[in-house]
This record gives sequence, C-alpha cells and structure tokens, in this order.
Amino acid sequence: MIIALIGKPSVGKSTFFKAATLADIEIAERPFTTIKSNSGIGYVKIDCADSFFKVQCNPRLGFCLNHKRFVPIDLMDIAGLVEGAHSGKGLGNEFLNDIREADALIHIIDISGSTNAQGEKVQPLTNNPIEDLKVIENELDMWYYQILQKGWEKFARTISQEKKNIVIALAKQLSGLKVTESHVENSIKKLNISEDPMTWSDNNLKELATTLRKLSKPMIIAANKIDIQGSQENLKKMQKEFKDYEIIPCSADSELALREASKNKLIEYIPGENDFKIINENITEQQSKALTHIKENILKKYKTTGLQEVLNKTVFNLLKYIAIFPGGLNNLKDSKGNILPDCFLLPEESTALDFAFKLHTDIGNSFIKAIDVKTKKVIGKDHHLKNLDVIEIITKK
Repeated sequence: MIIALIGKPSVGKSTFFKAATLADIEIAERPFTTIKSNSGIGYVKIDCADSFFKVQCNPRLGFCLNHKRFVPIDLMDIAGLVEGAHSGKGLGNEFLNDIREADALIHIIDISGSTNAQGEKVQPLTNNPIEDLKVIENELDMWYYQILQKGWEKFARTISQEKKNIVIALAKQLSGLKVTESHVENSIKKLNISEDPMTWSDNNLKELATTLRKLSKPMIIAANKIDIQGSQENLKKMQKEFKDYEIIPCSADSELALREASKNKLIEYIPGENDFKIINENITEQQSKALTHIKENILKKYKTTGLQEVLNKTVFNLLKYIAIFPGGLNNLKDSKGNILPDCFLLPEESTALDFAFKLHTDIGNSFIKAIDVKTKKVIGKDHHLKNLDVIEIITKK
C-alpha cells in the first residue's frame, strides 16, 4: 500500500511527511523545495491486541506505546503541483507520474490561505483554498483523461471490431494507474454509457476519466495550517462545499514539534493523542512557550494535531483496510520469544485463506484451517476476518 501526499507548492507537504516519518528532508518556505518525490515509512495507529491478552508485545516492524500499536505504511511526498501540471507546467507530468502507484491520496491544503497559486507566501486569508482544491482535482482529472485519450480511436475500434470485453480491456489498458475491472464496470454503470466504445463522445471520456480517478485514487483532505487565525472559517466553507470529501483540520508544524520533542526526550507523547507530558526539567523557556501554544491552540481545540487522524482515516476509512495479528492459541511468541511481533494490513472482506497467503505462499497452499485466538473458535478458509483479529493458521505437516 502506497499513500501519496499531493498539493500545490509550500502548503506543508514536506512538513507533514517529515512529521509522519521523522525523515531528514529539507523544509523551506519557498516553492519547489521538493523536486524529486521522497519515500518513507509512516504509521497507522491501532489498539494493540496485546492488551486483550494482558501482555506487552515486541513489534518486529513499527512500535507500540501504551498498548497503541503503530503499523508501518509507505508514504510518498510528491513535488508541488500547479495549474497546468497535466500539460507539463512546473515539471507537472513528471510529478503526476509519481502518483501512478499510489493506492490513495492525501491532498494537503493550506487552509489559512497564506500561499498563492504558485506556492509563494502571502498574507493569511488572501488566497482561497477552495480554488486550490478545484485546481488539483482538475489536474488529476485531465491527467487521467490524457492517458485515456491517447490512442483511443485505435483502441476503441479494435475493441468494437474484435468484440472484446471493454471492461477487461480498459482495466488492462489503465492497470498502471491501479484501475481495476471493478472500477471500470462501476464507472460505466454509473455514467450509463454504452459498452461499445466507438459510440463514446469526448465528454464521455472526460466523465469516465474523473470517475475512474476518484475510484482508483481515493482522496482525503488535510486542511493544514489550521493554527493560523481565521483558518476555521475557510475550513467550514470547504466542508460545506465538498461534502463528498473527508476534510480534517491539521497542523503538521505542531505534530512535527511534538514528535521531535518526544524524540529528544523532552516530553512523553503518543502520536494522535490530545495531550503530552513534559518530562525534562531542563526545557527552555522558548520550548515551554511553543509547547503551551500547541496544547492551548491545537490539542484542546481540535483534540489532536490531525496528522495521525489523516493517516488512520486514509487507511481504515478510505481504503477500508483491517489489521490482523498472527498468533498461536497456546503461544503468542515467535521463535525468538517476541510476543505478537507482527501485524498485517489487509483489505476489508479478507478471508482466513487470504491471510494465510499474506503470511507466505507455502502457508496458503498448505492451509487446513484457522483458529480465532481471541474466541478460540475454529474458522474455515472462507471466513471473513475482522479488524484486530488474532489468527493462527493450521497447515499440513
């Protein structure tokens, strides 16, 4: 699973990325600080299964704080997109191509309106973030449309003359964008267009491009810089106009400050929580003021900085993944003695057999049955798993 951070220049994408990954990257208040995409590991936060068994886990990947498990996901920070990106403006084609492999998009918007269309710093509330959202949406749609339109006449004629299945053929044609047969079939039905592509108009192609983009690259909005005075009104306007999107108030700067302070053992802080505890008596007056500002203006007001909520809702609400732990009915440890060392993210509706194959092909091929460790019940290969299940797979000897 790959989650891509997108948006126009200087809206806080790199700050969001650094806060989520604590990667060593450059952050500056100038357009196109990021020229090449950055890749890193972020984490979704779940209730760890160890609390159910009253033990302390030892994660092999990720980490666990106070029985909150942080499971790794791949994040990609895409360079800033500007109007005209689909036609190559600002190296836009190169930046858009970086998004191809993404399963979902986090669109980071400067909700304070303090950056203009080119990503240059302006007075807060002078730029309309609603227009920023519309511009990026259009760039994504036009990008899909150009890919769809390229060689369309020959493609449509071949499908029609050879009586090929348009759903299968189009999904194969667009597989590089992670478009599936289900996406194509649902889009054609939704738009009520013929299955004969020779009859499709240019407008049909544009509508199809938009629909496929929304299905294959679902998007959540991180309304960043919410800590700047006046941003709340822009947030309300955006939430009112774009009801189809989950729009989450966010302060990437605040989250980065808290994570850096925690890393340097100044505070105890669990990402996504609504408070922290100062644990270093040598904290400076400046640091104390900054932390107090975050507590009073972000955490008390919005309950979190928003960053962890954005990541969690992208994975669990938008993509509808579930977290599954492998474990034994009589032993939760691996061969090295680590308790519940692994946690896997799987698509919703995954079965016990799907999980077995996720663990290893040989385990899937040797599957006999599975055991729900929490309930101690035997389950079959077609049993649909639930979020936070702990599953033991029994295989042929």
